[in-house]
Amino acid sequence: MADFTPISTLEGDAQFDAYVARPEGTPKAAIVVIQEIFGVNEGIRRKCDKWAEAGYLAIAPDLFWRIGPHIELDPDIAAEMERGLGLFGQFDQDKGVRDIEATIKFTRKEIGGGKIGLVGYCLGGRLAFMSACRTDGDAFVGYYGVGIDNLLGESHAIGKPVMLHIPTADGFVPAEVQQKMHAGLKDNRHVTLHDYEGLDHGFAAEMGNRRMEDAAQLADRRTADFFAAHLA
Repeated sequence: MADFTPISTLEGDAQFDAYVARPEGTPKAAIVVIQEIFGVNEGIRRKCDKWAEAGYLAIAPDLFWRIGPHIELDPDIAAEMERGLGLFGQFDQDKGVRDIEATIKFTRKEIGGGKIGLVGYCLGGRLAFMSACRTDGDAFVGYYGVGIDNLLGESHAIGKPVMLHIPTADGFVPAEVQQKMHAGLKDNRHVTLHDYEGLDHGFAAEMGNRRMEDAAQLADRRTADFFAAHLA
């Protein structure tokens, strides 16, 4: 069962929608799925549906709601890709993390105080890392997060398990940025990094031209095992 539901901001002065996919029976934990620059589109909703099939309550907040509610873009359409890149510049990431925190608060009530994992892609990978530094989630996964080298100064605040998937030929995350990530996080016992040799940004997209099937399955299997270990 899946549908959109409203969530109150932390301040309680507004609401935003989130796509919620519920498992059959009692959820074993919850997963917050953090969108790319393309909104809570079909690909993100499918990821939620897969987590629900695996027994988790899955929820994807519409983080672009302040710009416009229910923005959905297709990265395989050039004009929509360009619009997504523009939205990245308009989006207030600090407010976005607060909305993620509000989503965690909402979700904890939904599952009776159980554990919550967060997984994000592209912009969402960056926000997952920011959430690991700033929220009380229980485990965090980022796929091809952008600009994480600029966030390393916050990494001392990470106290829960974090996993990052890094394609080495990422057109949005140059090799020097990847090197800074490895150097800045190598001594943090909470953080695990996985490199994917020769792959580009978006390789684990649920659908579309960017997906690289074998690598996507490997990364998703690692993520599923990670959450199984840390959300039990």
